[in-house]
Amino acid sequence: MNFEDIFVRNAPGVRETLRTSKVGIAGCGGLGSNIAVSLVRAGIGELIIADFDRVELSNLNRQYYFLEDVGERKTGALKNILLRINPQVKLKTITEELTPENVPNLFSGVEVMIEAFDLAERKKWLIDTWSRHHSSVPLVCGSGVAGYGKNNELKTVRAGNLYVCGDQSSDMKEGLCSSRVAVVANMQANVVIEILMKTAHSNEQR
Repeated sequence: MNFEDIFVRNAPGVRETLRTSKVGIAGCGGLGSNIAVSLVRAGIGELIIADFDRVELSNLNRQYYFLEDVGERKTGALKNILLRINPQVKLKTITEELTPENVPNLFSGVEVMIEAFDLAERKKWLIDTWSRHHSSVPLVCGSGVAGYGKNNELKTVRAGNLYVCGDQSSDMKEGLCSSRVAVVANMQANVVIEILMKTAHSNEQR
């Protein structure tokens, strides 16, 4: 079986660029698990995925897991899913809790970092920590995924090497719906691919 046939319908040049790219994902929940699947389907070569939680039944309404994954570590379950899509992708899993102290080293060497936490305070410290230690490496975040519908309110806001996808305002009290979470997750994945492609084109022109 030729696994490269997975990518024959890719946009031109995407697989060639992504096969040598390394991306980090902090959090493997609704955003992180869907982002990881999209990047692997696009042809990413290497991922670092991190989460210390286990899959719960309530996760299945929006996270890329299945009934048989309930009770398993999210990183282990997600790794198995990703390898079922492309057995050639390189995966590193981190099951320890991420902190401002360990994130800079655990994700050292990635070309793009992805924030996929649920809690606002964790998002904040990751942005602060990353900007201090790896300011030259793009950070793609999700903010405002709650509720349903309101597609026209979803956008990507950029400030230097920080990209924030979502509506920037919805409250978790509105509840979480699979469709809206997945839309924002795929916005993040799409931004990551765009960044990597632009970087590759820029390097080719030098």
